[in-house]
Amino acid sequence: MKFEEKQRQYIKTVEDSLAESIKLENPYYPSLRAAMEYSLMAGGKRLRPVLALAVAEMLEKDIRDVLAFACSIEMIHTYSLIHDDLPAMDNDDYRRGKLTNHKVFGEATAILAGDALLNLAYENMIEDAIASKNSRKLEAMGIIAKYAGAQGMIGGQAIDLDSEGKSIPEDKLKAMHRLKTGALIKAPVEAAAVISGANDNEFRLLSGFAANLGLAFQIKDDILDVEGSMDNMGKKPGSDALSLKTTYVTMYGLEEASNLLRNVTDEGVSYLQSFGERAHFLRDLAISLVKRNS
Repeated sequence: MKFEEKQRQYIKTVEDSLAESIKLENPYYPSLRAAMEYSLMAGGKRLRPVLALAVAEMLEKDIRDVLAFACSIEMIHTYSLIHDDLPAMDNDDYRRGKLTNHKVFGEATAILAGDALLNLAYENMIEDAIASKNSRKLEAMGIIAKYAGAQGMIGGQAIDLDSEGKSIPEDKLKAMHRLKTGALIKAPVEAAAVISGANDNEFRLLSGFAANLGLAFQIKDDILDVEGSMDNMGKKPGSDALSLKTTYVTMYGLEEASNLLRNVTDEGVSYLQSFGERAHFLRDLAISLVKRNS
C-alpha cells in the first residue's frame, strides 16, 4: 500500500474514534461540548495518533490495542493548542485555517474545553486499561503523563514564555523544543511500543527515532514561520519574529537550519534500519514532514 493511502487509512481510523469519543451530553452547558468538538475535529495531520498506530502495526500488533491511547494523545495535543492560542499565551487568531477556540467561544469556555479534553484523555485511557487488563497500559499512561506535564510539554511552554523577547543560548533552545514539541511526539511512539511489547532494544531505537522526529518537526515549523503562507499553514506566518523569539532560523540562518533539518531527519531514520521493510511507513512519514508546507 502506498504511503499516502496508508496515511489516509490511519487518519480515518483516528477521526472515527475521536468523533465517537466526543459524544458527550451536557444539557445545561452545550457550548462546552461544541467548543471541545470545534478544535478536536478541526482536522490537521493527526501526526501523533498516526505514529502510535504505525508503531503498533510495525511491531505486528492490532492497532485497536493502542487506538484509545493514540486518540487520547490527540486530545492532549488539542487541549494544548487551545490554551497556547489564548491571549495570555501566544494570542493567536487562527488555527488550521479557522478562528481559534477563544475567538469563537470566549476565553472562559476555551479554557474549560481544553481542561475537559485533557481529563477526557485520561478517562479514556483508564477505561481502556481496565477493560483490557493489560498492565503495560499503566506504564504507557505514565509515559504520556510525564511527557504532557512539567517534565515535558508544559515545561517547554514555560521556557518559551520566559524566553520571549530574549536571545537565548543554543542549549536552552534545544531543551525548550525537546520538551514543548518533542515530548508529545515521543509520547505516542514510546507508549505504543510499550503496549505492543517492544523489547528494550526496540524501545531504545524507536525512542531515538521519535526524539529526532520531534526536533525535525520543530525546525521545519521555524522555517515555515519564515517561508510559509496563510493559505498553506492556516495561520499567519511571522509570529515568532513579532514575539522576538529565538528560533533555529534566527540562531543558524535559513540555509543552515534547512541543512540541520535534513541531517536530523536522516539520523532519525537511521534508528529504523534494523526493523527493515516493516518500518517503511515510519521512514516515509519522516521524509514527508521535511517536505510539508503546513
